[in-house]
Amino acid sequence: MAALTPPLIPADVRSRLRSLRLWPQRASGSRGIGAHASRSRGAGLEFAQYRAYEPGDELRQIDWKLYARSDRFFVRESERESPITVWLLLDASASMAQADQARPDWQRLDAAKALVACLAELAMQQGDAFGLIALGGDGVQLLPAGNRLRQRDRLHLQLHALKAAGQWPPQQKLSPLWERIASNDLVVMVGDGFDAAGVELAERLAKAGRDVVHLQLLTVEERDFPFRDGHRFRDPETGDELLSDGATVRGEYLARFKDAQHVLDARLQAAGIRHDTAYLDEAIDAPLQRLFGRRSGSGA
Repeated sequence: MAALTPPLIPADVRSRLRSLRLWPQRASGSRGIGAHASRSRGAGLEFAQYRAYEPGDELRQIDWKLYARSDRFFVRESERESPITVWLLLDASASMAQADQARPDWQRLDAAKALVACLAELAMQQGDAFGLIALGGDGVQLLPAGNRLRQRDRLHLQLHALKAAGQWPPQQKLSPLWERIASNDLVVMVGDGFDAAGVELAERLAKAGRDVVHLQLLTVEERDFPFRDGHRFRDPETGDELLSDGATVRGEYLARFKDAQHVLDARLQAAGIRHDTAYLDEAIDAPLQRLFGRRSGSGA
């Protein structure tokens, strides 16, 4: 009997997502975020209609008085401000296969997949469309934007099948991004932040009017550098190797790592990009709690 595929979002994390809301940092002009009401249904303020309950709907949206009269579950839907489209840009290059020696079965890509699934859940629970663009294997994989439960199922299937491979795609292969991502869409980039081309893409998207959020995922070993003896370090994308004594280079590594993080933070902040760095020993939703737990600012 085949083993069951574990869920991308643990039950305890899913329950915590209910208090979060994806919100655009900037108001959109033509599409009217915060400017006019649309006929979309979601978590708005004014009651619009009932619809039949679907798995995944929040229990607080159920009209219990109507249930008592009809013996059927109905959800109250409200008119909400014009919906946004959330594009989930996932780094699936070879460096995303990195894992900590203490937990070799939990790759950076596994955490990124779970984080992307959480973001899709947030978009779905507030009635927004979401799509996936996976960047790796020297190419681009695209799931067009949509919403509701079938879209979530398609996303999860694509995430489960995704493997970390290759390098960041060259510029000429990124045309699907510009064809699909409209001005004022919300773009959430999830990756390790090591690819200079990825940071440049984030800056270009922000400059072109896209609302960009950058979520960096790092291993515990990248943060703490616990190596003490001779160790062989290998770049998974280029194959370059370095044989060195961990204790000897630790101080220099930590200093350079700290400097590199400061440079990345400064670049993203200068471009108006919300940013958070998370580590593999944190809860999956930790960066989402920091960025979307309260509307308290727009920086990293």
